[in-house]
Amino acid sequence: MPDLDSPAAPAGAAPLSRRLGLVQATALNMIDMVGIGPFVTLPLVMGFMGPNFLLAWVVGAALSLADGFIWSELGAAYPEAGGSYRFLKLAYGEHTWGRLMSFLYTWQTLVQAPLVVASGAIGFAQYFGYLVPMREWWQPKLVAGAVVVLLIGLLYRRIEDVGRLGVLLWLGVLGLMGWLIFGGLTHATIPVAWLPAGGVAELPGVLLSVAMGQATVKTIYSYLGYYNVCHLGGEVKEPHKLIPRSIFLSILGIMTLYLLLNWSVASVIPWQDAQHSEFIVSTFVEKLYGATAAKAATALVLWVAFASLFAVLLGYSRIPYAAAADGEFLPIFARTHPTKHFPHVSLLLLGGMGFVFSLLFRLGEVISAILAMRILVQFVGQAVGLVLLRRRRGTAGLPFRMPLYPLPVVVAVAVWLWVFWSITEGVTVPLPAGSSIFLSFQMGALLMMALGTGVFLIWSRRLKRWPFRE
Repeated sequence: MPDLDSPAAPAGAAPLSRRLGLVQATALNMIDMVGIGPFVTLPLVMGFMGPNFLLAWVVGAALSLADGFIWSELGAAYPEAGGSYRFLKLAYGEHTWGRLMSFLYTWQTLVQAPLVVASGAIGFAQYFGYLVPMREWWQPKLVAGAVVVLLIGLLYRRIEDVGRLGVLLWLGVLGLMGWLIFGGLTHATIPVAWLPAGGVAELPGVLLSVAMGQATVKTIYSYLGYYNVCHLGGEVKEPHKLIPRSIFLSILGIMTLYLLLNWSVASVIPWQDAQHSEFIVSTFVEKLYGATAAKAATALVLWVAFASLFAVLLGYSRIPYAAAADGEFLPIFARTHPTKHFPHVSLLLLGGMGFVFSLLFRLGEVISAILAMRILVQFVGQAVGLVLLRRRRGTAGLPFRMPLYPLPVVVAVAVWLWVFWSITEGVTVPLPAGSSIFLSFQMGALLMMALGTGVFLIWSRRLKRWPFRE
Protein backbone atom coordinates (compact mmCIF):
# COMPACT_ATOMS: atom_id res chain seq x y z
CA MET A 1 0.00 0.00 0.00
CA PRO A 2 1.41 3.46 -0.87
CA ASP A 3 1.77 6.05 1.85
CA LEU A 4 -0.99 8.50 0.98
CA ASP A 5 0.26 11.05 3.49
CA SER A 6 3.81 11.23 2.19
CA PRO A 7 4.62 14.36 0.17
CA ALA A 8 7.43 12.62 -1.64
CA ALA A 9 6.93 10.96 -4.98
CA PRO A 10 7.04 7.17 -4.82
CA ALA A 11 9.86 5.10 -6.24
CA GLY A 12 7.73 4.21 -9.25
CA ALA A 13 7.99 7.75 -10.61
CA ALA A 14 10.33 8.19 -13.57
CA PRO A 15 11.22 11.08 -15.88
CA LEU A 16 9.31 11.27 -19.16
CA SER A 17 11.05 11.12 -22.56
CA ARG A 18 11.09 14.12 -24.95
CA ARG A 19 10.16 12.46 -28.24
CA LEU A 20 7.24 14.45 -29.66
CA GLY A 21 8.06 16.71 -32.62
CA LEU A 22 6.12 19.62 -34.14
CA VAL A 23 4.00 17.50 -36.46
CA GLN A 24 3.03 15.06 -33.71
CA ALA A 25 2.33 17.82 -31.16
CA THR A 26 0.22 19.81 -33.64
CA ALA A 27 -1.63 16.67 -34.69
CA LEU A 28 -2.47 15.83 -31.07
CA ASN A 29 -3.65 19.42 -30.50
CA MET A 30 -5.87 19.48 -33.58
CA ILE A 31 -7.52 16.10 -33.05
CA ASP A 32 -8.16 17.15 -29.45
CA MET A 33 -9.84 20.34 -30.73
CA VAL A 34 -12.01 18.84 -33.47
CA GLY A 35 -13.39 15.69 -31.94
CA ILE A 36 -17.15 15.40 -31.99
CA GLY A 37 -17.56 19.07 -31.02
CA PRO A 38 -18.27 20.88 -34.32
CA PHE A 39 -20.51 18.08 -35.58
CA VAL A 40 -22.85 18.16 -32.58
CA THR A 41 -22.66 21.89 -31.76
CA LEU A 42 -23.07 23.24 -35.31
CA PRO A 43 -26.87 22.82 -35.26
CA LEU A 44 -27.07 24.20 -31.71
CA VAL A 45 -25.17 27.35 -32.67
CA MET A 46 -27.46 27.87 -35.66
CA GLY A 47 -30.44 27.54 -33.35
CA PHE A 48 -29.11 30.28 -31.05
CA MET A 49 -27.78 32.68 -33.69
CA GLY A 50 -29.92 32.12 -36.76
CA PRO A 51 -28.28 33.61 -39.88
CA ASN A 52 -25.51 35.14 -37.73
CA PHE A 53 -24.11 31.74 -36.69
CA LEU A 54 -20.67 32.33 -38.27
CA LEU A 55 -20.02 35.18 -35.82
CA ALA A 56 -20.13 32.79 -32.85
CA TRP A 57 -17.35 30.71 -34.41
CA VAL A 58 -15.27 33.86 -35.01
CA VAL A 59 -15.72 34.91 -31.36
CA GLY A 60 -14.67 31.44 -30.20
CA ALA A 61 -11.54 31.64 -32.36
CA ALA A 62 -10.72 35.13 -31.07
CA LEU A 63 -10.88 33.97 -27.46
CA SER A 64 -8.73 30.94 -28.31
CA LEU A 65 -6.08 33.19 -29.90
CA ALA A 66 -6.03 35.57 -26.92
CA ASP A 67 -5.79 32.67 -24.49
CA GLY A 68 -3.26 30.97 -26.77
CA PHE A 69 -0.78 33.80 -26.08
CA ILE A 70 -1.04 33.02 -22.36
CA TRP A 71 -0.53 29.29 -22.88
CA SER A 72 2.36 29.87 -25.30
CA GLU A 73 4.28 32.13 -22.93
CA LEU A 74 3.81 29.82 -19.96
CA GLY A 75 4.32 26.60 -21.93
CA ALA A 76 7.56 27.76 -23.54
CA ALA A 77 8.96 29.03 -20.23
CA TYR A 78 7.93 26.04 -18.11
CA PRO A 79 7.75 22.96 -20.39
CA GLU A 80 6.93 20.19 -17.97
CA ALA A 81 4.18 17.59 -17.63
CA GLY A 82 0.99 18.88 -16.10
CA GLY A 83 0.38 22.16 -17.95
CA SER A 84 -1.85 24.37 -15.81
CA TYR A 85 -0.91 22.49 -12.65
CA ARG A 86 2.68 23.63 -13.02
CA PHE A 87 1.79 27.14 -14.14
CA LEU A 88 -0.58 27.80 -11.24
CA LYS A 89 1.86 26.52 -8.65
CA LEU A 90 4.70 28.71 -9.92
CA ALA A 91 2.53 31.79 -10.36
CA TYR A 92 0.93 31.85 -6.92
CA GLY A 93 3.90 30.59 -4.90
CA GLU A 94 5.24 27.04 -4.76
CA HIS A 95 4.95 26.82 -0.97
CA THR A 96 1.89 29.00 -0.30
CA TRP A 97 -1.16 29.87 -2.40
CA GLY A 98 0.28 28.09 -5.42
CA ARG A 99 -0.15 24.81 -3.55
CA LEU A 100 -3.86 25.51 -3.13
CA MET A 101 -4.44 26.68 -6.73
CA SER A 102 -2.56 23.77 -8.28
CA PHE A 103 -4.31 21.32 -5.94
CA LEU A 104 -7.71 22.72 -6.92
CA TYR A 105 -6.85 22.37 -10.60
CA THR A 106 -5.73 18.76 -10.13
CA TRP A 107 -8.78 18.08 -7.98
CA GLN A 108 -11.09 19.40 -10.67
CA THR A 109 -9.21 17.43 -13.33
CA LEU A 110 -10.30 14.21 -11.64
CA VAL A 111 -13.87 15.20 -12.55
CA GLN A 112 -13.71 17.51 -15.56
CA ALA A 113 -11.27 15.36 -17.56
CA PRO A 114 -13.59 12.33 -17.38
CA LEU A 115 -16.46 14.68 -18.31
CA VAL A 116 -14.56 15.66 -21.47
CA VAL A 117 -13.99 11.99 -22.27
CA ALA A 118 -17.67 11.28 -21.62
CA SER A 119 -18.80 14.13 -23.90
CA GLY A 120 -16.83 12.69 -26.79
CA ALA A 121 -18.04 9.17 -26.13
CA ILE A 122 -21.69 10.29 -25.90
CA GLY A 123 -21.35 12.25 -29.15
CA PHE A 124 -19.75 9.20 -30.75
CA ALA A 125 -22.73 7.09 -29.75
CA GLN A 126 -25.13 9.74 -31.11
CA TYR A 127 -23.60 9.61 -34.60
CA PHE A 128 -23.22 5.83 -34.42
CA GLY A 129 -27.01 5.77 -34.29
CA TYR A 130 -27.08 6.92 -37.94
CA LEU A 131 -25.32 3.71 -38.98
CA VAL A 132 -26.99 1.35 -36.53
CA PRO A 133 -30.38 2.51 -35.21
CA MET A 134 -30.52 2.13 -31.43
CA ARG A 135 -34.05 2.00 -30.08
CA GLU A 136 -33.35 0.79 -26.54
CA TRP A 137 -32.22 3.32 -23.92
CA TRP A 138 -29.18 1.25 -22.95
CA GLN A 139 -27.74 0.78 -26.45
CA PRO A 140 -26.15 4.27 -26.82
CA LYS A 141 -24.69 3.91 -23.34
CA LEU A 142 -23.18 0.54 -24.28
CA VAL A 143 -21.53 2.10 -27.34
CA ALA A 144 -20.18 5.06 -25.34
CA GLY A 145 -18.76 2.79 -22.64
CA ALA A 146 -17.13 0.48 -25.20
CA VAL A 147 -15.42 3.48 -26.83
CA VAL A 148 -13.80 4.50 -23.54
CA VAL A 149 -12.57 0.96 -22.86
CA LEU A 150 -11.00 0.73 -26.34
CA LEU A 151 -9.43 4.13 -25.84
CA ILE A 152 -7.69 3.06 -22.62
CA GLY A 153 -6.33 -0.02 -24.37
CA LEU A 154 -4.81 2.01 -27.22
CA LEU A 155 -3.18 4.53 -24.87
CA TYR A 156 -1.59 1.82 -22.74
CA ARG A 157 1.74 2.07 -24.59
CA ARG A 158 4.97 4.09 -25.06
CA ILE A 159 4.74 7.81 -25.92
CA GLU A 160 6.53 7.48 -29.29
CA ASP A 161 3.97 4.87 -30.37
CA VAL A 162 1.20 7.20 -29.20
CA GLY A 163 2.68 10.07 -31.25
CA ARG A 164 2.72 8.00 -34.45
CA LEU A 165 -0.82 6.80 -33.86
CA GLY A 166 -1.89 10.42 -33.25
CA VAL A 167 -0.59 11.46 -36.69
CA LEU A 168 -2.54 8.62 -38.30
CA LEU A 169 -5.74 9.71 -36.58
CA TRP A 170 -5.01 13.33 -37.57
CA LEU A 171 -5.02 12.34 -41.25
CA GLY A 172 -8.57 11.10 -40.77
CA VAL A 173 -9.53 14.49 -39.27
CA LEU A 174 -8.10 16.41 -42.23
CA GLY A 175 -9.61 13.99 -44.73
CA LEU A 176 -13.13 14.36 -43.36
CA MET A 177 -13.00 18.15 -43.03
CA GLY A 178 -11.54 18.48 -46.52
CA TRP A 179 -14.28 16.31 -48.02
CA LEU A 180 -17.06 18.26 -46.32
CA ILE A 181 -15.62 21.63 -47.30
CA PHE A 182 -15.07 20.52 -50.92
CA GLY A 183 -18.69 19.33 -51.07
CA GLY A 184 -19.94 22.75 -49.98
CA LEU A 185 -17.65 24.64 -52.34
CA THR A 186 -18.80 22.62 -55.35
CA HIS A 187 -22.54 22.41 -54.51
CA ALA A 188 -23.27 25.79 -52.90
CA THR A 189 -26.76 27.07 -53.76
CA ILE A 190 -27.70 29.21 -50.71
CA PRO A 191 -26.00 32.58 -49.97
CA VAL A 192 -24.43 32.74 -46.50
CA ALA A 193 -23.81 36.12 -44.82
CA TRP A 194 -20.66 36.78 -42.82
CA LEU A 195 -22.16 39.90 -41.17
CA PRO A 196 -25.63 40.67 -39.68
CA ALA A 197 -28.34 41.83 -42.04
CA GLY A 198 -27.81 45.40 -40.87
CA GLY A 199 -24.09 45.25 -41.60
CA VAL A 200 -21.37 46.65 -39.35
CA ALA A 201 -23.81 48.98 -37.58
CA GLU A 202 -25.72 46.01 -36.14
CA LEU A 203 -22.59 44.07 -35.14
CA PRO A 204 -22.12 45.37 -31.54
CA GLY A 205 -25.69 44.48 -30.56
CA VAL A 206 -25.37 40.97 -31.99
CA LEU A 207 -22.03 40.36 -30.25
CA LEU A 208 -23.40 41.41 -26.84
CA SER A 209 -26.70 39.52 -27.11
CA VAL A 210 -27.73 36.67 -24.81
CA ALA A 211 -27.91 34.37 -27.82
CA MET A 212 -24.27 35.12 -28.66
CA GLY A 213 -23.24 34.21 -25.13
CA GLN A 214 -25.06 30.87 -25.26
CA ALA A 215 -23.76 30.11 -28.75
CA THR A 216 -20.19 30.99 -27.76
CA VAL A 217 -20.35 28.46 -24.92
CA LYS A 218 -20.86 25.80 -27.59
CA THR A 219 -18.22 27.07 -30.03
CA ILE A 220 -15.57 27.44 -27.35
CA TYR A 221 -16.19 23.83 -26.35
CA SER A 222 -15.32 22.92 -29.95
CA TYR A 223 -12.07 24.94 -29.85
CA LEU A 224 -10.81 23.61 -26.52
CA GLY A 225 -7.63 21.57 -26.85
CA TYR A 226 -5.22 24.05 -28.47
CA TYR A 227 -3.19 23.85 -25.24
CA ASN A 228 -2.96 20.04 -25.12
CA VAL A 229 0.74 20.24 -25.95
CA CYS A 230 1.34 22.05 -22.63
CA HIS A 231 0.06 19.02 -20.74
CA LEU A 232 2.69 17.00 -22.61
CA GLY A 233 5.42 19.60 -22.06
CA GLY A 234 7.75 17.05 -20.49
CA GLU A 235 7.60 14.88 -23.63
CA VAL A 236 8.11 17.57 -26.32
CA LYS A 237 11.39 18.18 -28.16
CA GLU A 238 12.69 21.79 -28.14
CA PRO A 239 9.60 22.95 -26.21
CA HIS A 240 10.61 26.64 -26.09
CA LYS A 241 10.10 26.79 -29.88
CA LEU A 242 7.68 23.97 -30.55
CA ILE A 243 4.96 24.69 -27.98
CA PRO A 244 4.02 28.21 -29.21
CA ARG A 245 4.20 27.10 -32.84
CA SER A 246 1.97 24.10 -32.32
CA ILE A 247 -0.58 26.16 -30.37
CA PHE A 248 -1.01 28.85 -33.03
CA LEU A 249 -0.84 26.41 -35.94
CA SER A 250 -3.63 24.46 -34.26
CA ILE A 251 -5.87 27.47 -33.57
CA LEU A 252 -5.49 29.06 -37.00
CA GLY A 253 -5.86 25.74 -38.80
CA ILE A 254 -8.98 24.70 -36.89
CA MET A 255 -10.50 28.19 -37.14
CA THR A 256 -10.19 28.00 -40.93
CA LEU A 257 -11.66 24.51 -41.05
CA TYR A 258 -14.60 25.40 -38.77
CA LEU A 259 -15.56 28.52 -40.69
CA LEU A 260 -15.37 26.73 -44.02
CA LEU A 261 -17.28 23.75 -42.63
CA ASN A 262 -20.12 25.92 -41.33
CA TRP A 263 -20.24 27.92 -44.55
CA SER A 264 -20.28 24.70 -46.61
CA VAL A 265 -23.15 23.13 -44.68
CA ALA A 266 -25.26 26.31 -44.65
CA SER A 267 -24.68 26.88 -48.37
CA VAL A 268 -26.36 23.54 -49.11
CA ILE A 269 -28.84 23.08 -46.23
CA PRO A 270 -30.76 26.16 -44.97
CA TRP A 271 -29.84 26.99 -41.39
CA GLN A 272 -33.55 26.82 -40.51
CA ASP A 273 -33.43 23.09 -41.34
CA ALA A 274 -29.87 22.38 -40.18
CA GLN A 275 -30.57 23.58 -36.62
CA HIS A 276 -32.92 20.62 -36.06
CA SER A 277 -30.59 17.87 -37.37
CA GLU A 278 -29.05 15.30 -35.04
CA PHE A 279 -26.71 14.05 -37.77
CA ILE A 280 -25.97 17.25 -39.67
CA VAL A 281 -22.84 15.89 -41.38
CA SER A 282 -24.61 12.70 -42.43
CA THR A 283 -27.60 14.68 -43.71
CA PHE A 284 -25.31 17.07 -45.58
CA VAL A 285 -23.38 14.32 -47.37
CA GLU A 286 -26.54 12.33 -48.06
CA LYS A 287 -28.06 15.33 -49.82
CA LEU A 288 -24.94 15.76 -51.96
CA TYR A 289 -23.81 12.22 -52.71
CA GLY A 290 -26.45 9.76 -51.49
CA ALA A 291 -26.94 7.32 -48.61
CA THR A 292 -23.80 5.25 -49.18
CA ALA A 293 -21.54 8.31 -49.07
CA ALA A 294 -23.39 9.52 -45.98
CA LYS A 295 -22.56 6.29 -44.18
CA ALA A 296 -18.91 6.68 -45.16
CA ALA A 297 -18.92 10.27 -43.86
CA THR A 298 -20.52 9.12 -40.61
CA ALA A 299 -17.78 6.54 -40.22
CA LEU A 300 -15.21 9.33 -40.62
CA VAL A 301 -17.01 11.42 -37.99
CA LEU A 302 -16.68 8.49 -35.63
CA TRP A 303 -12.99 8.25 -36.52
CA VAL A 304 -12.52 11.95 -35.71
CA ALA A 305 -14.46 11.66 -32.43
CA PHE A 306 -12.34 8.74 -31.34
CA ALA A 307 -9.14 10.52 -32.39
CA SER A 308 -10.06 13.49 -30.21
CA LEU A 309 -10.74 11.31 -27.19
CA PHE A 310 -7.36 9.69 -27.79
CA ALA A 311 -5.57 13.07 -27.50
CA VAL A 312 -7.76 14.28 -24.60
CA LEU A 313 -7.16 11.33 -22.32
CA LEU A 314 -3.47 11.26 -23.23
CA GLY A 315 -2.96 14.88 -22.16
CA TYR A 316 -5.11 14.83 -19.05
CA SER A 317 -3.55 11.64 -17.70
CA ARG A 318 -0.28 13.60 -17.26
CA ILE A 319 -1.82 16.17 -14.87
CA PRO A 320 -2.42 14.05 -11.72
CA TYR A 321 0.92 12.37 -12.51
CA ALA A 322 2.75 15.71 -12.49
CA ALA A 323 1.09 16.83 -9.26
CA ALA A 324 1.81 13.55 -7.49
CA ALA A 325 5.41 13.37 -8.76
CA ASP A 326 5.82 16.87 -7.32
CA GLY A 327 4.59 15.72 -3.91
CA GLU A 328 1.39 17.77 -4.11
CA PHE A 329 -1.16 15.02 -4.75
CA LEU A 330 -1.72 11.40 -3.77
CA PRO A 331 1.62 9.65 -4.51
CA ILE A 332 -0.02 6.69 -6.23
CA PHE A 333 -0.71 8.91 -9.27
CA ALA A 334 3.04 9.35 -9.80
CA ARG A 335 3.46 5.67 -10.63
CA THR A 336 4.78 5.00 -14.15
CA HIS A 337 4.56 1.70 -15.98
CA PRO A 338 7.73 -0.34 -15.23
CA THR A 339 8.52 -1.05 -18.90
CA LYS A 340 6.43 1.35 -21.02
CA HIS A 341 7.23 4.44 -18.89
CA PHE A 342 3.92 6.29 -18.88
CA PRO A 343 1.62 7.25 -15.95
CA HIS A 344 -0.62 4.20 -16.07
CA VAL A 345 -2.41 4.71 -12.73
CA SER A 346 -3.56 8.19 -13.75
CA LEU A 347 -4.65 6.91 -17.16
CA LEU A 348 -6.68 4.06 -15.70
CA LEU A 349 -8.45 6.21 -13.10
CA LEU A 350 -9.44 9.03 -15.46
CA GLY A 351 -10.45 6.55 -18.13
CA GLY A 352 -12.49 4.55 -15.64
CA MET A 353 -14.36 7.64 -14.43
CA GLY A 354 -14.93 8.68 -18.03
CA PHE A 355 -16.54 5.28 -18.59
CA VAL A 356 -18.90 5.84 -15.64
CA PHE A 357 -19.80 9.40 -16.68
CA SER A 358 -20.54 8.29 -20.24
CA LEU A 359 -23.25 6.05 -18.81
CA LEU A 360 -24.78 8.66 -16.50
CA PHE A 361 -25.01 12.03 -18.28
CA ARG A 362 -26.42 13.71 -21.40
CA LEU A 363 -24.31 15.60 -23.91
CA GLY A 364 -25.70 19.11 -23.34
CA GLU A 365 -25.23 18.82 -19.58
CA VAL A 366 -21.66 17.61 -19.97
CA ILE A 367 -20.60 20.46 -22.28
CA SER A 368 -21.86 23.17 -19.93
CA ALA A 369 -20.44 21.45 -16.85
CA ILE A 370 -17.00 21.20 -18.47
CA LEU A 371 -16.76 24.91 -19.15
CA ALA A 372 -18.27 26.04 -15.84
CA MET A 373 -15.83 23.93 -13.87
CA ARG A 374 -12.70 25.02 -15.73
CA ILE A 375 -13.08 28.75 -16.27
CA LEU A 376 -12.37 30.22 -12.81
CA VAL A 377 -9.44 28.12 -11.60
CA GLN A 378 -7.78 27.18 -14.86
CA PHE A 379 -8.36 29.88 -17.47
CA VAL A 380 -8.92 33.01 -15.35
CA GLY A 381 -6.58 31.86 -12.59
CA GLN A 382 -3.85 31.09 -15.10
CA ALA A 383 -4.19 34.45 -16.89
CA VAL A 384 -3.87 36.34 -13.59
CA GLY A 385 -0.99 34.05 -12.65
CA LEU A 386 0.96 35.03 -15.76
CA VAL A 387 0.78 38.69 -14.65
CA LEU A 388 2.07 37.71 -11.20
CA LEU A 389 4.95 35.73 -12.73
CA ARG A 390 5.97 38.64 -14.95
CA ARG A 391 6.02 41.02 -11.98
CA ARG A 392 8.02 38.63 -9.82
CA ARG A 393 10.46 37.15 -12.35
CA GLY A 394 10.53 39.71 -15.16
CA THR A 395 10.56 38.92 -18.88
CA ALA A 396 14.26 38.80 -19.74
CA GLY A 397 14.48 35.01 -19.74
CA LEU A 398 11.19 34.24 -21.48
CA PRO A 399 11.59 32.19 -24.70
CA PHE A 400 8.25 33.56 -25.95
CA ARG A 401 6.70 36.89 -24.99
CA MET A 402 3.17 37.75 -26.03
CA PRO A 403 2.78 40.87 -28.16
CA LEU A 404 0.72 43.84 -26.93
CA TYR A 405 0.92 42.71 -23.28
CA PRO A 406 -1.31 42.97 -21.24
CA LEU A 407 -4.09 43.31 -23.84
CA PRO A 408 -4.40 39.54 -24.58
CA VAL A 409 -4.64 38.86 -20.83
CA VAL A 410 -7.36 41.47 -20.30
CA VAL A 411 -9.34 40.24 -23.31
CA ALA A 412 -9.06 36.60 -22.26
CA VAL A 413 -10.17 37.24 -18.66
CA ALA A 414 -13.09 39.45 -19.71
CA VAL A 415 -14.40 37.00 -22.29
CA TRP A 416 -13.93 33.96 -20.03
CA LEU A 417 -15.97 35.65 -17.30
CA TRP A 418 -18.62 36.59 -19.88
CA VAL A 419 -18.79 32.95 -21.00
CA PHE A 420 -19.05 31.77 -17.38
CA TRP A 421 -21.97 34.15 -16.79
CA SER A 422 -23.62 33.05 -20.07
CA ILE A 423 -23.94 29.37 -19.07
CA THR A 424 -27.65 28.83 -18.45
CA GLU A 425 -27.84 25.07 -18.02
CA GLY A 426 -27.92 23.14 -14.77
CA VAL A 427 -29.30 20.00 -13.18
CA THR A 428 -32.31 19.32 -10.97
CA VAL A 429 -31.25 17.74 -7.69
CA PRO A 430 -33.92 15.68 -5.85
CA LEU A 431 -34.45 16.48 -2.17
CA PRO A 432 -36.27 14.62 0.64
CA ALA A 433 -40.06 14.72 0.81
CA GLY A 434 -40.37 14.73 -2.96
CA SER A 435 -39.02 18.26 -3.49
CA SER A 436 -36.12 19.30 -5.70
CA ILE A 437 -33.77 22.22 -6.36
CA PHE A 438 -32.24 23.54 -9.59
CA LEU A 439 -28.44 23.70 -9.31
CA SER A 440 -26.75 25.84 -11.96
CA PHE A 441 -23.42 24.68 -13.29
CA GLN A 442 -21.81 27.88 -12.01
CA MET A 443 -22.93 26.98 -8.48
CA GLY A 444 -21.74 23.42 -9.02
CA ALA A 445 -18.31 24.70 -10.00
CA LEU A 446 -18.13 26.86 -6.86
CA LEU A 447 -19.20 23.95 -4.67
CA MET A 448 -16.53 21.76 -6.27
CA MET A 449 -13.93 24.43 -5.47
CA ALA A 450 -15.14 24.63 -1.88
CA LEU A 451 -14.99 20.86 -1.47
CA GLY A 452 -11.51 20.75 -2.98
CA THR A 453 -10.35 23.48 -0.61
CA GLY A 454 -11.64 21.45 2.32
CA VAL A 455 -9.78 18.35 1.17
CA PHE A 456 -6.62 20.40 0.64
CA LEU A 457 -6.79 21.84 4.17
CA ILE A 458 -7.34 18.41 5.75
CA TRP A 459 -4.47 16.88 3.78
CA SER A 460 -2.13 19.82 4.50
CA ARG A 461 -2.90 19.62 8.18
CA ARG A 462 -1.98 15.92 8.24
CA LEU A 463 1.29 16.73 6.43
CA LYS A 464 1.92 19.81 8.64
CA ARG A 465 2.44 21.92 5.54
CA TRP A 466 1.21 25.40 4.57
CA PRO A 467 -1.02 26.85 5.96
CA PHE A 468 -0.45 24.57 8.98
CA ARG A 469 3.23 24.96 9.71
CA GLU A 470 4.67 23.34 12.84
